[in-house]
Amino acid sequence: MQTPVKLALYARVALILHAVVLVLLLLYVSKTVSIPLFFAFLVAILLYPVASWLERHSLGRALSAGITVLLFMAMVALFVYFFSSQLINFTHSLPNLQAKFSQLLNNLHDWIYRKYHINDADQSNYLNKSVNTMAGAVASSVGTTFVGMGELLILTIFFFFFTFFILFHRHLLLQFVLAFFSETQRAKVNEVVNVIRRVMNGYVLGLLTEMAILFLLIFTALLVLGIKYALLIAVFAAVLNLIPYVGIYTALVISMVITMVNGTGPQAAQLAIVFVVAHTLDANIILPRIVGARVKMNAFITLLAVMMGKLVWGIPGMFLFIPLMAIIRIISEQVNSLQPWAILMGEERRTKQPVRKHA
Repeated sequence: MQTPVKLALYARVALILHAVVLVLLLLYVSKTVSIPLFFAFLVAILLYPVASWLERHSLGRALSAGITVLLFMAMVALFVYFFSSQLINFTHSLPNLQAKFSQLLNNLHDWIYRKYHINDADQSNYLNKSVNTMAGAVASSVGTTFVGMGELLILTIFFFFFTFFILFHRHLLLQFVLAFFSETQRAKVNEVVNVIRRVMNGYVLGLLTEMAILFLLIFTALLVLGIKYALLIAVFAAVLNLIPYVGIYTALVISMVITMVNGTGPQAAQLAIVFVVAHTLDANIILPRIVGARVKMNAFITLLAVMMGKLVWGIPGMFLFIPLMAIIRIISEQVNSLQPWAILMGEERRTKQPVRKHA
């Protein structure tokens, strides 16, 4: 039997870095397929208990997977309908929004005239030039927007098909993975696969629980304060909060603009306080206990995953690269040569300091 070649540390690090760069490049090139495929992988793990339960109750594998995916599609459709109805209610106040914007614009004109002594004619000329420039950019982007919506619809259809086939062929996929390893290693590999499934299932459920808690906190507070469109703002904040670090602040800015147009400045300030308090509770209590306990990654690696995800897959990558890094961490823990990377990605373990005895 041929003995394995022991490479030097710098050679191993160089090979690992080359592999990481190659994988990231492949993910970037194939993002049209890899993004819905990885989404489907996470959703299939979440739906696995339902499909398995249906299969145990004398339903075939194909029928169980199909019913499970159809139930998930119905839940998504209900959420889209609910969110769309809230947006339609918001559009009913567009005439009031236009009047409020006109008032704000007139106040801005008066302030510019008092501050810089620029009359309305000069302001209008400058504004017209800016509007014409922006109109050209908007007109050129309309086609791109329609193409993007069509592509999103097609990818959504593929996402549901991917989810169905992952559920239907889950045993085949497991056999495919186990075939790469010897008989003595397959028990360990099967254990790692089960750990990944449990962690990903807990991660997705944790995210959904976090969304529900954050929605209830923001919605209740805004309802008590009497802020208009509290339901729409709370749903918007809970969904955008899936994007770590930047999602909640994006929702805050948009929600403050909506509140300032439909309400008053003090209400917008109250909304900002509600968002800050809710985000503080989420970052320090809800997220670490419900979500962080599942993935067990430190904040530095989480932030790095968000940035790398944005670079490779755009906005979806900011959410998807966190479970992807968690999978890499789990695999690294089980492979002796990769355990240093698991230490780097994991949480810091505090060791007890020896008690010094004074003479």
